[in-house]
Order: sequence, then structure tokens, then C-alpha cells
Amino acid sequence: MTDINKIRRDFPVLQQKNVVYFDTACQSLKPQVVLVAMLEYYQRSSACSGRSMHHLAAQVTRQCDDARAAVAKFIGAGKKEEVVFTRNTTEGINLVANSLPFQAGDVVLVSDKEHNSNLIPWQKLARRQGVVLKILPTLPDNTFDLDAYAKALTEPVRLVALGMTSNLDGVTIPAAEIVRLAHRAGALVLLDAAQTIPHHKVNVKALDADFLAFSGHKALGPTGTGVLYGKYDLLEKMEPFLVGGDTVANSTYTTCEFLPPPEKFEAGLQDYAGIIGLGSAVEYLQKLGFDWIRKQELAVNSVIDEGLRGIAGLILIGPADPALRGGISSFYIEGIDSHRVALMLDQMVGIQVRSGQHCVHSWFNARHIAGSLRASAYFYNTVDEARLLIENLQKIRKVL
Repeated sequence: MTDINKIRRDFPVLQQKNVVYFDTACQSLKPQVVLVAMLEYYQRSSACSGRSMHHLAAQVTRQCDDARAAVAKFIGAGKKEEVVFTRNTTEGINLVANSLPFQAGDVVLVSDKEHNSNLIPWQKLARRQGVVLKILPTLPDNTFDLDAYAKALTEPVRLVALGMTSNLDGVTIPAAEIVRLAHRAGALVLLDAAQTIPHHKVNVKALDADFLAFSGHKALGPTGTGVLYGKYDLLEKMEPFLVGGDTVANSTYTTCEFLPPPEKFEAGLQDYAGIIGLGSAVEYLQKLGFDWIRKQELAVNSVIDEGLRGIAGLILIGPADPALRGGISSFYIEGIDSHRVALMLDQMVGIQVRSGQHCVHSWFNARHIAGSLRASAYFYNTVDEARLLIENLQKIRKVL
């Protein structure tokens, strides 16, 4: 049986006073092993990977290669060369948007509650290249509408780009069925797994996803790190998005020869410490096990869910069943500014939640909702913390 108190000791931030952290959907906390791995890079080598012949560079090259292999194993990729290191999910999606050959009239299908990272790149393509962006509405409880999706695929679609798990409400889509239907219709699939990778076991080979992007900072890893997975045959055919140093095998004044994937997509000097830290992060998650992670999240979120139902005027976003929302509870209280409540929670007892529109402005604006509070639990949160959150929300509700 996993000892939650022992787990919490792995996270230095949680050893401080006035830290009750319910903002993991924005960024997860980092375990000590990740911090140590990054510090060791700077203290013991601090050299470039793949560029110099000396032993310090060889050590970094080996560590980065090990991290790439660890990530490939973590997501079930067929080979480590299908793992492209990026700065975050946003860069991974932009890489696909700018490297996959789109033509005017090509249809990109997204849902109506995509993070800006999986909406704005396609809006840009629509303006510049004549790509047709189609928005697929979700059901009234914010779950995925498979019937509407199947109907949308009766028209030619070039790419289906969907968030696997919503940062708005924690709902996870039926990705395997979505990919199957897309491929049957001749469409490619890009999955935004930023909110999925930290909470669910993902196997890209089993899903048959063409592309999958995620961020390190939401999965116990360093900020400024991320991954784009792509099927190797697709990556081979794609033109690189950012070019320059470390993307080419040779060049003249007028020509260049690009390296094979993933190197041709990793322009310039990389965040070697971050990559090494990300490798440690995914290994930490694998040791914990996702069955336990999900069980702990649900235990905490169920307590939050039960308490929210007793607060007058509170409206929950997403399905009523907390098991369908993962670790996320997103809600607002009619007539009360969400930012004000978030500040009061932090100042009163050191509870950190997020307030606002959570980079899903389009969804909120379409419904004329100013914003919400989002409490996002993770495995390092406890039932006692959940009760503390509810207790103080009740106090604030009485005052406001």
C-alpha cells in the first residue's frame, strides 16, 4: 500500500507552510528526484549533447538519449526516434500545424472546448492558407458527442485535433474510437494529451494516434519541456518547422541536408537539464502506477464534489459524476467574482486554485460566463486538504 505521507515528502514545495496546492492542471509540483537530476547536469557536465567529442558531451548525449528512450517506453512508442523534444504541448501542436503539408480547403476538426493551444494554430492556418476550421459541439454535460463526430466525418477531413482530457472540466474523450473512425474516413489524428499523460496510462501504438503532444510541466517534469510523438513515416515526410543549428547533416551557401527525425525538428541548443529531468519524471510516474494515481485523485475529488453541492448558487461545469472529471472540479458561484474567491482562499489559509477562463476563452465567451474557479487535485493531495477547501469555500460564501 502506497504511503501518501511518504509520497508528499518527495515534493519540497509541500514542506512549506500555507501550501495546499490544488492547481496541478496548470502545473504539477516536482519531486526531488527531478530536481536532483537537473542539478547534476549543471554540476557534473553542463555540456552540449551530440556536438563535441569530449567525455562531458558524451555523458550528456547518453543521458538525453536515455531520457528519449524512457519517454518512448512511457507512451508506448514503437521507437525512440518518434519522440521529438519540444518546449511544451503548444510547440508540439504548432510543429504539426506548420510542418504537415496543408492545402486550401483542407478541413481541420476540433471540439468546442479546446485549449487555445489547439485552437489558435488552426485559426492562423485558416487565415493564411485557407484551411477550413470546423468546431464540433460537445453534449450538454460537456462529454464528447460521438454521433455528431461520426456525422462530421462523412465530409472529407484532413486532420482531427482534439484534447484527450479537458483542462476545463477534466472530461476524457474516447480516444481509441475517435482515432478508429478518423482513420476509416481517411483523416489523421493529433491528440493534445497535456492533461492526460499525468493521470492516465497512454499507449500511442494501441491508440494508433498519428500525433500526440504533451508538456513536461504538467507531468512532474521541468518547465519548458514537452514532447511531440509522431508516427515515424509521417515525421520523415514533414518539413521541419524551426530550422538551423543541429537540424542539418551538412549545408552549403544555397542548400542543406536535413537530419532524420527527431533531430530535424529539434533546432538549436536544447534544454538538456530539462530533458534529463523529464526522463526522471516519467520514470517516477511509472513507479507510482496509474491505477493508484487515479484512485487517489478520485478519493480527493469525490470529497470536493460532495461539499460543492451544498454551496448555494454554485454551478459545476461538466458532468455530475466526479469519476468522469478526473481530478478537476471547475465551478462558479453566481454573482461572485471567481478571482476574488481565489485570492481569499490563498490569503485565508494558503489554498491555491486557479480562477479565470483557463485558456478556453472561446467556450466561456460562447456561453457568456465570466470565468470559473478550478480546483485540480493530484495524487499528492489528501482528503483532509479537500475538506479544508470546502470548509473555507463555505466561509467565503457566507461572507460574500
